Amino acid sequence: MPEKKPAPLLSPKFALALQFANEIHATQARKGEGAPYISHLMGVCSLVLEYGGDESQAIAALLHDAAEDCGGRPMLETVRVMFGDRVAQIVESCTDAFDDPKPAWRPRKEAYLRHLERAPDAVKLVAAADKLHNLTCTLRDIQAGGIAIFSKFSTGFADQCWYYRGCLEALRKEGRQLPILNALQEQVERIEGLRG
Repeated sequence: MPEKKPAPLLSPKFALALQFANEIHATQARKGEGAPYISHLMGVCSLVLEYGGDESQAIAALLHDAAEDCGGRPMLETVRVMFGDRVAQIVESCTDAFDDPKPAWRPRKEAYLRHLERAPDAVKLVAAADKLHNLTCTLRDIQAGGIAIFSKFSTGFADQCWYYRGCLEALRKEGRQLPILNALQEQVERIEGLRG
């Protein structure tokens, strides 16, 4: 009698989300070293899974920038139809702007930080993974090219330090103290240490 194969840990819906994310972000590149944008989405998804996230959180990680960067609220509704309410709610909570062009950077980020403080743990895990992946890549880019890398961003080094510290503090308020926050804290302290 043949041995029964274990059920897959991720369903075909996850594979669909990966394909969909690749399609909608196909022409986008990362600001730092210019890697295809999907590399960030896969990195965030990997962190979510490694820190105990479920399939809905993993799918939301793949799609966390879909509404913000690929069509606003209509895209969010597409995500809802394709992947369900829970995924769409996480994506919505990880979105700091639905408009194009986006509102001014500082007020937008301040509002997002206030929102993040009260977000449920499922959202906080995806948001923390996003910030951790961004910050890890930023630190790598600084190591390769120095602080001048911030000329590719809409804000400078000091603002980025402020934002990442704010994210860490917002994610630590209320709810569980997620283990991923320890890794995020290490990276926040690393970038702050570059201020000299």
